[in-house]
Amino acid sequence: MAEHPDCVLVRQGYAAFGSGDMNKLSSLMTKDVVHHVPGSNPLSGHHKGQEAVLELYRKLGEMTDGTMQVLLEAVLADGRGHVMSFHTVHADRGDRGIEIRQGLFFTIVGGKISDIDECTEDIDEEDSFWS
Repeated sequence: MAEHPDCVLVRQGYAAFGSGDMNKLSSLMTKDVVHHVPGSNPLSGHHKGQEAVLELYRKLGEMTDGTMQVLLEAVLADGRGHVMSFHTVHADRGDRGIEIRQGLFFTIVGGKISDIDECTEDIDEEDSFWS
């Protein structure tokens, strides 16, 4: 059975993120994409527009000195422009480390990612790690 095209798109995004390919990532997003990050830490909030979202991803790499790894576990589509993905993040900041499960809820418009809602299993742990 062939994978739904929206799932393929999200998997391409994960691959581009993992390799640091910002050009590929930007080609997968609408110009007005928004990435919503939960919590109360320096990365929390609504990152609006392609450049703001890409800057968020650059900051993740910088703040972890490139140690951040994302292990994709599942990608699910509803066939109506929504995709959910589940993954585990491993990262280090100085003498601190984190291993945490997260989920992303994507809205796909015209074959591109237009909205990303991020969820985490422990908001307090993420706030502590990123602050």
